[in-house]
Amino acid sequence: MTPPFPPQPISPLDGRYYPIVHTVGEHLSEAGLNRARIRVEVEWLVFLTDHAMFTTSPLSVDDKAALRALVDDFGQEQIAELAEIEATTRHDVKAVEYFVRRRLSDLGLDAVAELTHFAATSEDVNNLSYALTVRDAVEHVWLPSARAVVERLREMATSLRAVPMLSHTHGQPATPTTLGKEIAVVVYRLERILSQVERGEYLGKFSGATGTFSAHLAADPEADWPALSREFVEGLGLTWNPLTTQIESHDWQAELYDRVRHANRVLHNLATDVWTYVSMGYFTQIPIAGATGSSTMPHKINPIRFENAEANLEISSALFSTLSETLVTSRLQRDLTDSTTQRNIGVAFGHSLLALDNLRRGLGEIAVNEIRLAEDLDHNWEVLAEAIQTVIRAEVTAGQSDIEDPYAMLKELTRGKRIGRQELVAFVNGLDVSDAAKARLTNLTPATYTGLADELVDHLEV
Repeated sequence: MTPPFPPQPISPLDGRYYPIVHTVGEHLSEAGLNRARIRVEVEWLVFLTDHAMFTTSPLSVDDKAALRALVDDFGQEQIAELAEIEATTRHDVKAVEYFVRRRLSDLGLDAVAELTHFAATSEDVNNLSYALTVRDAVEHVWLPSARAVVERLREMATSLRAVPMLSHTHGQPATPTTLGKEIAVVVYRLERILSQVERGEYLGKFSGATGTFSAHLAADPEADWPALSREFVEGLGLTWNPLTTQIESHDWQAELYDRVRHANRVLHNLATDVWTYVSMGYFTQIPIAGATGSSTMPHKINPIRFENAEANLEISSALFSTLSETLVTSRLQRDLTDSTTQRNIGVAFGHSLLALDNLRRGLGEIAVNEIRLAEDLDHNWEVLAEAIQTVIRAEVTAGQSDIEDPYAMLKELTRGKRIGRQELVAFVNGLDVSDAAKARLTNLTPATYTGLADELVDHLEV
């Protein structure tokens, strides 16, 4: 069920497009971040007591369950309570600490209350919380949406693998291909990028105000704090970063956002190509009952899915570029430029998710116009000039022909000209080449001059 719209939203992601992108907000929003912060604070307290730090004893199973339920049951009531606390503290992480302390008191656990946020700087909590929320948003929301688009494209590549299509290098008629092979190129590109995203690391640190464990060591000089920190961070399913300033260096974020941005740009290329194929008549759009294409021209079915995707991919990519460039820089041991910057992570993913939704829908609302494809091929026999001059070169090399400069010969015949089958066959029959070569060339048509395009689609199965 889609949550209600926020009142008077500024961003279209929280208004017009909210039903499509709200799943990102479940992770990458202020509420999602606070839920993760509570998780980190609770798990750190449980971790310390499980290790009997400072003469404590492990909490009971029921007490642990009650504390962890703070994460599972986090909702509007808790959001409002945190906002009330923060109105006094003027500090978001401190508000979370006080929120957890209240629950400890309710559970009669005041004896361990001072272990809440123990030896931690706000960034210890925040960096782990962002790693958890970004990881969950990528794994549970963005990647499945990207995979859905890729699978739709894979289906199209397979079903259209043998459908011949005129290529248009530099926007001009060129060596034919198949529609399926061109779609397979996009699938192959995206698969590589998504695999890199899936293999990405989510790093975390928990080492104090300047990354030196100073307060930890002051409290217990005998404890192996780096080992405990590593155990805690890895226990959250993250990769431990042993060398940091006050902040985790955000390099993993830059790597991730660059990869997502790369995927965005490939998808942007797809959107503009499909839009172009629609304008050329290679794809037709399936009318949607009740839909309006133009407010004044009733005949129109506009390719709005691909236009919407194109624009949102540009916005998302620009934001991810800013994130990856900004987050890797911090003045000396700490500044707060990353604090406000990271609050836009969800916005960047939201625009990408919106584009993915439009692409998936758009790809399901187009059909191939094979008649138009065949017409274009039949009107451009000059694209066989490449085949003819290449065969002549092979014949000359094999001693079967004495033709000089076959490329110039075909250039003279075809460049800037429109010729048909009859002229081309007559030209080939007049060549000084073997009968076998003539037979191969006169049997060629633009629709059959697609090389191994059909077979190349099989590489998607490797």
